[in-house]
Amino acid sequence: MKNAKDTAVVAVSGGMDSCVTLAIAAESFTPAMLHIDYGQRTAQKELECFGKIADFYNVKLRLSTSLPHLKEIKGSSLVDTSIEIERGAPDKMRIPSTYVPFRNASILSVAVAWAEVIGAGKIFIGAVEEDSSGYPDCKPAFFEAFEKAARFGTRPGNRITIETPIIHMKKSGIVETGIRLKAPFHLTWSCYIESETACGECESCYLRQKGFHEAGIEDPIPYKRRGMFNE
Repeated sequence: MKNAKDTAVVAVSGGMDSCVTLAIAAESFTPAMLHIDYGQRTAQKELECFGKIADFYNVKLRLSTSLPHLKEIKGSSLVDTSIEIERGAPDKMRIPSTYVPFRNASILSVAVAWAEVIGAGKIFIGAVEEDSSGYPDCKPAFFEAFEKAARFGTRPGNRITIETPIIHMKKSGIVETGIRLKAPFHLTWSCYIESETACGECESCYLRQKGFHEAGIEDPIPYKRRGMFNE
């Protein structure tokens, strides 16, 4: 039987990456699921997906909170509708408008605080470096540095580690891992723009569809447009 020492905080946005990360964590730990509303365009849909995924895994420990300062600071098309969201394949030569400045640091700060309170020894986050849009806070060095900061900034004796199990995977590998672990992809949402039927055009939809295509698996969520990566 699992005990409190086996608990791991898992940051779950409601998207496919965090869902697969949860599936990986749930193999060895009792997950405590964390969701953050930072004023993103599809916040309500993401929260809905978070709840359904938590129910699917029968997770008892759940924390849903908000970081309104990220929307107030602006600087990202995810929280500022006056900035256009890019369509299609990401341009890896530049940071896209969807980058929310230092978002992962804000999320991890909440995760570390909660982990310290509930006695969780690990924090899982579904960051992806290779097949993502190149966000600076999705790099391994960032998580290594943050883990060190958490060690100095929490009670003596705490050894909270930050786990990024899919950080080196391509989207197709994430899909394949999720299928192997029976992750509920039908309950996830990746679109940056729409909350009813995924647009199929934003770079998050593009990467998701491309990943399913390369894995030879049909994506179970609805799209207004499919196969943009073939054009």
